[in-house]
Amino acid sequence: MKNTERLKPGTRHSMNRNLNSKSNIKHDVIMALFLVLLFAVLVGAFAVVWATYYGRHIIYEFTLKRGIFVVLLYFVVTFMFQKIYDATQVSYVNVGRIVYSQFLAIGMSDGLMYFVISIMARRLSNPLPGLLCFLAQMAFATAWSFMVNACYFKLFEAARTAVIYDGQANHENMERLVSRYNLRQKFRIVKIMKASQCAGNPALLDDISVVFFSNVHSCDRNPLLKICVDKGIRVFAVPGTGDSIMSSARKMNMFHLPMLMVERYRPPVYFVVAKRILDILLSVIGLTLFAPFMAVLAIIIKSTDRGSVFYRQTRLTKDAREFELIKFRSMREDAEKDGNAVLSKGDRDERVTPVGRFMRRIRADELPQLFNVLKGEMSFIGPRPERPDLARKYEAEMPEFSLRLQAKAGITGLAQVYGKYNSTPYEKLQFDLMYIANPTLLQEISIFFATFKILFIAESTEGIE
Repeated sequence: MKNTERLKPGTRHSMNRNLNSKSNIKHDVIMALFLVLLFAVLVGAFAVVWATYYGRHIIYEFTLKRGIFVVLLYFVVTFMFQKIYDATQVSYVNVGRIVYSQFLAIGMSDGLMYFVISIMARRLSNPLPGLLCFLAQMAFATAWSFMVNACYFKLFEAARTAVIYDGQANHENMERLVSRYNLRQKFRIVKIMKASQCAGNPALLDDISVVFFSNVHSCDRNPLLKICVDKGIRVFAVPGTGDSIMSSARKMNMFHLPMLMVERYRPPVYFVVAKRILDILLSVIGLTLFAPFMAVLAIIIKSTDRGSVFYRQTRLTKDAREFELIKFRSMREDAEKDGNAVLSKGDRDERVTPVGRFMRRIRADELPQLFNVLKGEMSFIGPRPERPDLARKYEAEMPEFSLRLQAKAGITGLAQVYGKYNSTPYEKLQFDLMYIANPTLLQEISIFFATFKILFIAESTEGIE
């Protein structure tokens, strides 16, 4: 049996599948135990604070049944925010980012529950017990993050990984790409090869657990994808435009056949109405809360160079309709004196004023767009509005770029949460098409809260080279 050449057809594949399956089960069980420990402590800390203080300072009678309900609600809220902020993705995210995500997830959970408890008390409750609970939870979550990160890579070997590329790429380009994204920290890359090389010899994947596809056309990728699934290999692939569009397909049965139906962006009426109501409520709340801060920024901008406070620019929204976007001016007034669109280079851009640099780091220059949302020209969530001249330039090179105009433009979206300012137009298009493919209120809420994660991450505002 040691001579694999004598195995029956499919036996080697079966062995690989079994090995991968056992490894996956071991991985899932151990990670589940780590997660149980995390949630047990987080929820337990909240339960103690509820039982010893908050539960006894509400207008309702303190009962075990009501306490169980509140603690279960906290568990659901915590679970939701842990998912939104990817706070437990130990295998793909460095430990510093995990701690930051835990800070956001726990802070949001505790803040929301403090609001609920205040409603139950019909007054603002004492925040001190909640603050002590948050500090204790963060101390444990930080220790948990470092512990799990250390244990994970001791318990599980880095997966044997192949990078399969095509197009204009070559082996040297792929080596640089691997180094750029630090793939070797998480994956043991043992092979980098062209798709044609792998297609001609599928046995090259026999000892592989993970495959990354880079710029491989679907007609070449799909046969390899079938091989990977048959072998039990996990696949990571950046979607093409066709993939992103097909992700919106509705599953149907027609003519005694399984069918996928794709159409232009057409969200349900209830979604459109609910989204507009939320836009109005959130923009009014935002303008009310940030009015003093916006007034201070306006005074500072005006006093530093005596120029205009606001920057107005024509942008495109749904169905290529033009509107005037409003932002706080963060550049010199002559930044585009020749009238041509020039993309920002981030902190290295000499046109950005000192106060503008500060505003950009915390996204404060975007606050006046709340007026655009209130007027109905934009939404909170949606593809970022592009300038007409830049849109024409992108569409000349990439005609499918216009597909992002199926939905109303937004202040934030998938491209802003998971991409960077200097992500390529093609990469941003794929994010936008993935958003358009799944018009649900749950996705809207998830993107809204996930936006808080990028507010203080400098790499999300990196400029164009």
